[in-house]
Amino acid sequence: MLTKFETKSNRIKGLSFHSKRPWILASLHSGVIQLWDYRMGTLIDRFDEHDGPVRGVHFHKSQPLFVSEMTTRLKFGTTNCTGVCLHFLLGHLDYIRTVQFHHEYPWIVSASDDQTICIWNWQSRTCISVLTGHNHYVMCASFHPKEDLVASASLDQTVRVWDIGVLKKKTVSPADGTPRLSQMNTDLFGSIDAVVKYVLEGHDRGVNWASFHPTLPLIVSGADDRQVKLWRINDTKAWEVDTLRGHMNNVSCVLFHAKHDIIVSNSEGKSIRVWDVMKRTGIQTFRREHDRFWILAAHPEVNLLAAGHDSGMIVFKLERERPVFSVSGDTMFYAKDRFLRFFEFSTQRDVQVIPIRQPGSTSLNQGPRPLSYSPTENAVLVCSDVDGGSYELYVIPKDCFGRGDAAQEAKRGPGGSAVFIARNRFAVIDKSSNQVLVQNLKNEIVKKSALPIATDAIFYAGTGNLLCRAEDRVLIFDLQQRMVLGDLQIPFLKYVVWSNDMERVALLSKHTIVIASKSLVHQGTLHETIRVKSGAWDENGVFIYTTLNHIKYFLPNGDSGIIRTLDVPVYITKVFGNKIFYLDRDGKSNAIVIDATEYMFKLSLMRKRYDHVMNMIRSSQLVGQAMIAYLQQKRFPEVALYFGNIQTAVASAKEIDEKDHWYRLGVEALRQGNVGIVEYAYQRTKNFERLSFLYLITGNMDKLSKMLKIAEVKNDVMGQFHNALYLGDAREHVKTLENAGHLHLAYITASVHGLHDAAGRLAAEFGDDAPSLPEGKISSLLMPPTPILCGGDWPLLNVSRGIFQSGMDSVVSGAADEKEEEADEVDWGEDLDLADARNIENGDIAAVLEDEKVPEENEEVGGWDLEDLELPPEENTPRTNARTSAFVAPTPGMSVSQIWIQRSSLAAEHGAAGNFDTAMRLLIRQLGIKNVAPLRPMFLNLHAGSHTYLHAVSSALVISMAVERGWNESASPNIRGPPAFVFNFSQLEEKLKAGYRTTTAGKLSEALCLFLSILHTIPLTVVESRREADEVKELIIIVKEYVLGLKMELKRSEMRDDPVRQQELAAYFTHCNLQMPQLRLALLNAMTVSYKAKNLITAASFARRLLETNPTNETQAKPARQTLQAAERNMTDAAQLNYDFRNPFVVCGAMYVPIYRGQKDVTCPYCSSHFIPNVVGQLCNVCELSIVGADASGLLCSPQIR
Repeated sequence: MLTKFETKSNRIKGLSFHSKRPWILASLHSGVIQLWDYRMGTLIDRFDEHDGPVRGVHFHKSQPLFVSEMTTRLKFGTTNCTGVCLHFLLGHLDYIRTVQFHHEYPWIVSASDDQTICIWNWQSRTCISVLTGHNHYVMCASFHPKEDLVASASLDQTVRVWDIGVLKKKTVSPADGTPRLSQMNTDLFGSIDAVVKYVLEGHDRGVNWASFHPTLPLIVSGADDRQVKLWRINDTKAWEVDTLRGHMNNVSCVLFHAKHDIIVSNSEGKSIRVWDVMKRTGIQTFRREHDRFWILAAHPEVNLLAAGHDSGMIVFKLERERPVFSVSGDTMFYAKDRFLRFFEFSTQRDVQVIPIRQPGSTSLNQGPRPLSYSPTENAVLVCSDVDGGSYELYVIPKDCFGRGDAAQEAKRGPGGSAVFIARNRFAVIDKSSNQVLVQNLKNEIVKKSALPIATDAIFYAGTGNLLCRAEDRVLIFDLQQRMVLGDLQIPFLKYVVWSNDMERVALLSKHTIVIASKSLVHQGTLHETIRVKSGAWDENGVFIYTTLNHIKYFLPNGDSGIIRTLDVPVYITKVFGNKIFYLDRDGKSNAIVIDATEYMFKLSLMRKRYDHVMNMIRSSQLVGQAMIAYLQQKRFPEVALYFGNIQTAVASAKEIDEKDHWYRLGVEALRQGNVGIVEYAYQRTKNFERLSFLYLITGNMDKLSKMLKIAEVKNDVMGQFHNALYLGDAREHVKTLENAGHLHLAYITASVHGLHDAAGRLAAEFGDDAPSLPEGKISSLLMPPTPILCGGDWPLLNVSRGIFQSGMDSVVSGAADEKEEEADEVDWGEDLDLADARNIENGDIAAVLEDEKVPEENEEVGGWDLEDLELPPEENTPRTNARTSAFVAPTPGMSVSQIWIQRSSLAAEHGAAGNFDTAMRLLIRQLGIKNVAPLRPMFLNLHAGSHTYLHAVSSALVISMAVERGWNESASPNIRGPPAFVFNFSQLEEKLKAGYRTTTAGKLSEALCLFLSILHTIPLTVVESRREADEVKELIIIVKEYVLGLKMELKRSEMRDDPVRQQELAAYFTHCNLQMPQLRLALLNAMTVSYKAKNLITAASFARRLLETNPTNETQAKPARQTLQAAERNMTDAAQLNYDFRNPFVVCGAMYVPIYRGQKDVTCPYCSSHFIPNVVGQLCNVCELSIVGADASGLLCSPQIR
């Protein structure tokens, strides 16, 4: 079993895979339905509307719908972002067991404890048929994947096959009217549209499950008699084929595999069994120690299975789907369908070579694993896990290519890993003696070499060299000299990919890629949150790799990025230019074209190929904020200016030609002060109001007058009014008000602005009703100031020539000729220095250049009266190029602090480097930390402790020097070590012991401070080994129990007026996982409090627990015995407590109430304290750092664990 995804939850009774997306629905016994992305391992959504256990759930094949049972109702809902319940289907009288959509028609079949099976039309939301005949609970019912049949299993010990052909015909071509008598018969005696075709009897007890074969006329059933039965059906009869025995308890579910001829069954005996359909024998058995299995589900398209058990579910495969291959130059050998195939990349010729004979085995997952090829001898080594590990050696004749039917006699031998190390030599590992056996093509041992470490696999590492893998490290071993050439500690290695020149190697783990040199000198590490599947080097030294859903790149400097998204996982075999060759899971070789511009641009920047950078800027569409931010981060701001080209945005907006894009372009151009483009964008969107205001603020009165005329033509009264107001044209203002019918306002405006003729004319129209103006008031005219100068584009910043303009010199000089030499004496356009463009504004520089005239060679320039000097003839002296003689400052190197940040995903190392921002981001992602205040002094101490400060001379600045951990004089200056830390694990152990002592001494406040200090220090502590990392995680659990208990005890001491609550808190304290001395004190304290409050039963339980610890101190044992004797005489409790010592529970860290087993709770992602669901999103009261219920990847405290 290859587990791909696993969850922890309450008992799961129903599972369903989505046919297209990587989703799975899980229905829980607690009434919750969870929607998981099993590829990313994330919970997408949860549905809490059910009142009781949910036993059945199913995805629709093509619609975004799923159906679930809700006691006696079917709940029919959507799987979109809202998760809305569309309808409830009512009809069953008892609990519903299973539900399923029909693959073609809008039907749902449901099985119920009311001994019936119902078929529903989910579009009309009605029950269209009721199937009766079982005389006990119907445990499951399912449609046939192709035919008009339904299979049902019941506790009446039968499996029934129903024919629903009449129902289908009735649905496809319904009659004009349904007789009322037929409907009455259906209600009284069951459906007449579905009849029993077969009744399969053979089980001795109730049948729990029955499933159809996807293609063959077979049915499999499982029952409480612990048997799995195989049935065959035809058009006239059905009979039992065989019985599969082996389960030790009730068989709860059984089904056929979608891709292979196998049966998978699970049982309440805590096991999953796999059976061969043809041989009818067991192949494999998978067991769990404590969990009973209840349900199985098979993916309809992919080789995936899922099983639900008492504490969650697992998504798994029965065998690997990764194709095995070996690439040599332009050719590749790979295994597919028990055949060895040959593929040529240049011609894409794919031929079958020879069949691969595998030893007979009844186990799964025994296909070929690694493949090794010797091109000179045309020999192939095929390894497998059969019989504990074996290999087969095939020497392929040249005439076999294209035939594929000539069976070759293979030379076999034991060994889990075998690779070619020379032309006619291969190495095989002997794990029992930890030796490498070097053998020739005759399969004869010619040499034996002991390995320096306990090795479980070997890989090719050059001629005569092996790369040996141990649990957490790899090394290169020279077989000739028998010496170690390189050693590197990495996570568990899965695949090795060498570059074409064998100078670098990519070491692929489950979630990590490590790049190293041929001597295993570390060069870079990349961590992925999802599985790394494959990788290959391109001809430029860039590592291209795939994950479950992406093709990505990894540059030599540590930068990475996404090339494209994948629908299904692929396995890269070769990279040629912008073409990637790959094998899919079916073993088919294909090619995909990618856009390599982004990573080639970054690679050219890294290698300082500035001519390539400039060419890519001009010829490609590398735009976007991400690329600009990358250039600014890498200290190339002058290149980033090319990507902020507003002219390119104008061209793009013309092609798109949508109003929203023009508006956004106008906003950005206004931010940059490019008035011309703002005006053009407003004109394209006909945004006349913004255009008028633009002319106002830039002082363009001519165009503002034109806007007034446009408003008159459009009969836009408000536009006329505003434009007249902007222009300060009082007559136009009065005219607009008069035409709009506001005569009184027109008269007042004319009078205030001194337009007596207009005011008199309007007064004559009013007669005696003319409005009166206030007397004694001095009027102030609403006149905008007259602009002195019309504003234009904002001036550009003058910048000096950068390295990229200098880099273009090499492009120009690369095509040098006589004309190019003449161009050195003038200011050529390609070498235009932006520092000379002082008076050029934000317009087009090309237009300015066209207006300027360059004087001809013989043309006189006026203003200077220069006389010819009589000088001797010019000697042939070498001419100096002014541009190349200029001093170019060297590129600053990378500081040690930056190296720490680049190499590590540990928050402590980022904090030591002084990059607190990224350190906190790591802590948020790993532990869900929100409260920064307790960590602030830790960060400052961490940074100060990893640096030292030197005084060179009294007048100079202080020099900061990074302090490296483990530095010595023999260390290479080019290899930087990790930072030195002020916090270490031994300090935490000392604090833990001090906390124990203060707790025993009764100094609870002091002890609480010590334990909290440990919790706050652990996120910034780094340990070296996996063992120490496990001890740190164990320390968190220990400390959080003490913090929780001490906080409850301090809370109890404050509650003098509530004796009941005091007893509860004292009782909860005894259920914290304390050390024995402190646990005895807590039990003694709780016993004393309960006895004083007359709760004798509770006090007796504490006394028994105290005596069970065998206390050596008589001052503790004697009161316990006396309390137990007193309580046995009067077993009563004076007050009822929220405390049941018989029912296991954990204590909520916020409300200090018990959370009994089976109740819903949430946990802190850091300290794993439990809380009631209402506390989700609040700060953890125990560690005082993290958010309760936040998603987090987990603590990372060791460079050995990624």
